[in-house]
Amino acid sequence: MGLDERIEKTVNEKILELLEKKGEEKKFKYKFGTKVGKGQRKKNFITLIIIKENGNCLMKKYQIKDQTIMHEEIPRLATAGYVMYDQKSNPLMILPEWSVQPFSPLKHYSASLNNGNNVNGYKILMAKMIAGQLETKKKMGNGFKIGIGLFVLAIIAYALISGGGA
Repeated sequence: MGLDERIEKTVNEKILELLEKKGEEKKFKYKFGTKVGKGQRKKNFITLIIIKENGNCLMKKYQIKDQTIMHEEIPRLATAGYVMYDQKSNPLMILPEWSVQPFSPLKHYSASLNNGNNVNGYKILMAKMIAGQLETKKKMGNGFKIGIGLFVLAIIAYALISGGGA
């Protein structure tokens, strides 16, 4: 087994794994009392996911006042750059308990571009590899099809000329 065959086999296995994992996704569910309703969104309420120092998470609902929220009597930043939205446009923030500054998706996205660990490059590579696999199937040329047609036609003509065995 050559190197190309091993690489192709490995890529095929990885693609199959990714396709199988897509079916295993579970929906994110809010804990009771932490989901923000339409009326509360208008009053600047958000769901806050708090990451504790031991790695556990807890969810709470807070109201943004003067671009801050009060968690444990400490004001925390809550500007538009820190607020994220789920699929149903529920506002949410992620706050490490030891920090006054929440997780910023914009800041981490630009950092991932600078560090070179952004997934966009991998998506392009995967699309190219999949397209390369689809192109490996050889198409039958028109000359080959015409040759087979002429061969079948010659057999029929020979059977008709020789009497066809009847």
